[in-house]
Amino acid sequence: MLSERARPIVAATLPVVGDHIEEIARRFYTHMFAEHPELQDGVFNRGNQAEGTQSRALAGSVAVFATALLKDPQKLPERLLTRIAHKHASLGIRPDQYRIVRDNLMWAIGDMLGDAVTAEVAAAWDEVYWLMAYALINQERGLYSARGVTAERVWRQWRVAEKVQEADDVVQFVMRRVDDRPVKTSLPGQYVSVQVPMPDGVRQPRQYSLTRADDGEHRYFAVKRVHGGGRPDGEVSTLLHDRIQVGDELAMSVPYGDVVLDDGGRPVVFVSAGIGVAPMAGMISHLVAAGSHLRVMSLHADVNERAFPLRRQLVDDLARLPGSSLHAWYEDGSGSELPVDGVNPGMMDLSTLELPEDALYYLCGPIAFMRAIRNTLIERDVPVRDIQYEVFGPDLWQADID
Repeated sequence: MLSERARPIVAATLPVVGDHIEEIARRFYTHMFAEHPELQDGVFNRGNQAEGTQSRALAGSVAVFATALLKDPQKLPERLLTRIAHKHASLGIRPDQYRIVRDNLMWAIGDMLGDAVTAEVAAAWDEVYWLMAYALINQERGLYSARGVTAERVWRQWRVAEKVQEADDVVQFVMRRVDDRPVKTSLPGQYVSVQVPMPDGVRQPRQYSLTRADDGEHRYFAVKRVHGGGRPDGEVSTLLHDRIQVGDELAMSVPYGDVVLDDGGRPVVFVSAGIGVAPMAGMISHLVAAGSHLRVMSLHADVNERAFPLRRQLVDDLARLPGSSLHAWYEDGSGSELPVDGVNPGMMDLSTLELPEDALYYLCGPIAFMRAIRNTLIERDVPVRDIQYEVFGPDLWQADID
């Protein structure tokens, strides 16, 4: 809990720190990488660094955490911490690295705010940092233990067994283990981190949702080619699409992720847009493998059917689940050649759709899309506790600002 001594200081300085937090985060990363260039190899996503999304993610998470402490000093924002801990565990983050982050973050705060950072202010924000850090360290220790690994043994080599073109810009990778060690079973909805060796020798990590249930030998994940929109295209997705071939090996983490399918026997509605269908396809595959009889409804939005990733897998799997249905919304107003239950033009609209009673909802797609769908569901009296959503990218804090 936040101490009584630190609380009024944090409350008084949070507006100032908040006003400058993105610049503090930018200076923090610049300083830390200058002092510890090894952290750029296999740990941090330099694409996010270049776009500034990593700095905004750090700024957002610190601001949400500090605000939560002031609102209730005895209660931590567990949802935010759990999401971050799973991401850290999938990267093999170690406890000693938190000291490096602390030293450089405190340097950046002092560098930005100058004489305003008195000894008392520094001590108060140091307390905030270590409350967050120790909470994450403890969660990550538990996550490693549950998988029977240490931070150093999160990674394992896998070989590309197959590449399947699932949509114009999406390839599914079928990975096969290269040794006889048992495969740690994934939970439906989880992801893995993949380390990709770049031409300059630096390994770049990315997280990808698992798109099929484990079979003991293989893992499946889908990669959407990232187009820059005026900036350079995504270096990792481009390399995976164009240069990584069948027979090549990649380092892949054990599975992590806190948004997993509840097997409580209630109907399930999966709502996705674009590549957000990936974890949904993984959950549905698990249901098929388990011989489930749950009522399943899949709702997906995309530009058109050709852009709909994993659509054939989804249709085949849903056909094996009694009482399931698939509804699609295509922005360009085109129709469907697949046996779907409904095709609609434009953006997803749930107003005319009959949703199952007492269902659980899983959302994945752009933040704005998930917010709109979540608001619609709440207006239709779906309890907030029955709506889960997966956030791609570094902006894990976005899931908690509601």
